[in-house]
Amino acid sequence: MENSNSTVRSSEIRSDGCDTPAKIVKGDCGFVLEDVPHFTDYLPNLPTYPNPLQHNPAYSVVKQYFVNVDDTVAQTIVVHKDSPRGRHFRRAGPRQRVYFESDEVQACIVTCGGLCPGLNTVIRELVCGLYYMYGVPTVLGINGGYRGFYARNTISLTPKSVDDIHKRGGTIIDTSRGGHDTSKIVDSIQDRGINQVYIIGGDGTQKGASVIFEETRRRGLKVAVVGIPKTIDNDIPVIDKSFGFDTAVEEAQRAINAAHVEAESVENGVGVVKLMGRDSGFIALYATLASRDVDCCLIPESHFYLEGPGGLYKYMEKRLKENGHMVIVVAEGAGQDLLSESMREKDASGNKLLQDIGHWISHKIKDYFNRKMWTITLKYIDPTYMIRAIPANASDNVYCTLLAHSAIHGAMAGYTGFTVGPVNGRHAYIPFQRINERQNKVVITDRMWARLLSSTNQPSFLDAKTIEGLKKLEETGQSQLLEGENHAETKDKAPSEAYRA
Repeated sequence: MENSNSTVRSSEIRSDGCDTPAKIVKGDCGFVLEDVPHFTDYLPNLPTYPNPLQHNPAYSVVKQYFVNVDDTVAQTIVVHKDSPRGRHFRRAGPRQRVYFESDEVQACIVTCGGLCPGLNTVIRELVCGLYYMYGVPTVLGINGGYRGFYARNTISLTPKSVDDIHKRGGTIIDTSRGGHDTSKIVDSIQDRGINQVYIIGGDGTQKGASVIFEETRRRGLKVAVVGIPKTIDNDIPVIDKSFGFDTAVEEAQRAINAAHVEAESVENGVGVVKLMGRDSGFIALYATLASRDVDCCLIPESHFYLEGPGGLYKYMEKRLKENGHMVIVVAEGAGQDLLSESMREKDASGNKLLQDIGHWISHKIKDYFNRKMWTITLKYIDPTYMIRAIPANASDNVYCTLLAHSAIHGAMAGYTGFTVGPVNGRHAYIPFQRINERQNKVVITDRMWARLLSSTNQPSFLDAKTIEGLKKLEETGQSQLLEGENHAETKDKAPSEAYRA
């Protein structure tokens, strides 16, 4: 029987606020493995079976069928020669022994939260991967998010029924926010005989998946609970990027191009484009760098101001005098501190409802230039729902395939309570608590943000003292990371967030 910790020299258990303690495995030279739960942790003496992939003709040309049990993926690639080896995650991929027989598997798939390009591709590849790689005949789609476990019917998913769904946007099994009732969900899983649960959603959904895993473990169920992280904003930590992000950036450029055409076609034309990004400005950042037509990019991580020297208005005056037109990209979560007190209501997923920064800043710009007796023509474009609803592009389609296959291999190998994703280019199994501990944010003291400032020539909106404080905070976080400090507050927060706190 394959043991998930077969070569561990020493290990310790630590708690990160979850009911189930994190599995920490320590080795030589500062090596630390943040492992994921396995059936054998709480269900000893389970039978194992040969992986059917070794008899699959499609894989006959593969030089090495299976991932070595001790393969890990490093969280940090760039290290000093005298620094410890650092933290690692278990590498994703097929194992030599599996903990399910093919006809024993009753799998289900659920999608939660907002729409994102690639949802249907992930669904398709989960169904086809289970069927063609492992011979699993039964896969259920849970209609309507978490509440679909107990409030709606399931649908049968077969390779034939999902054959061309990757060409369409949205999700064929519907989605919703909220509706998480752990007891009812796990009761439904038990009643239906489900033993593999694939949950596709963002940070709130992954937190729900973690709770579902805790309950299945508490009940002693042989149920693999696997998360596939979904957020168009790319704000999930640890992994390189989330699926749908490349598609969103590509489509956002179309809106930016339209705003640029409108702006340059009139005297003193101003195009304002609002893009997704509640708390993280990655789409706005990358779309701005890719388009080369943007004069100013505003994101949640970088506070900005309107009036006075170095403010947005003075910069706009300068650019309009130089070029006769300009384009502004603003992430939806940017500038919320400038608006009147934000609404305290939250949506069903617990996200704070934001005020519309796009409309607000457009009106403020018009008012300012009216007071200056300066005629401008402003066009405001909000492509948010058009971007969310489109099918995935080629890059995201390939990525979604890898995510789905990695999830399947992990579940078949008996791992549970984990999410999948690429870490430094290699797919890995990541404990839920690492995904749920914080949000990924643009670091405004690193070179990518500097590249944007150089590209747009916009002001940084930061004074010298603030910049120096951010740099020191970033250096402190890097130092703690190299010393092996785990989840220090100054490292977990984006430097700008920690400095403001």
